[in-house]
Amino acid sequence: MGLFNFLKTIGSNSMKKAAERNEAKARSAEAAKERQEGLLEGILYNSGVNIEHLDVEIESDVVKIYGEAKSQADREKAILTLGNIEGVSAIDDRISVVAPEPEPESQMYEVQSGDSLSKIAKQFYGDPMKYSLIFEANQPMLKNPDMIYPGQVLRIPTL
Repeated sequence: MGLFNFLKTIGSNSMKKAAERNEAKARSAEAAKERQEGLLEGILYNSGVNIEHLDVEIESDVVKIYGEAKSQADREKAILTLGNIEGVSAIDDRISVVAPEPEPESQMYEVQSGDSLSKIAKQFYGDPMKYSLIFEANQPMLKNPDMIYPGQVLRIPTL
């Protein structure tokens, strides 16, 4: 046993090259994450949901949304728009509502196999013809009232 001395400036530079490769990979991964965050911000912006000072951060498969919504409905639509994107497991909602509505928050409902908007409307409102309320509450995420899928989360507004 003992202490062995070496000249650290000569010999193989494998450790230095490995550190440089790891640093380049980290920069590349950070750039990819920033592109994904920008993509999600673009999706939200193009959806027409009104969120001021929008910022999106991704940590693993959890998306943090920051900003100010003009209404509770806009806040809920932002959460649903990004939460129903493949690869997103959760939304960490950091959106504040500038002018909170006096009504309670909408309920969230996960679509089950065999569901339709009219079936969901009957369940929540007792009237299948009120499916249009659910459809309107989930626009622009929903483009067609007949195109919902199991696992999708919908906003069910209070009457």
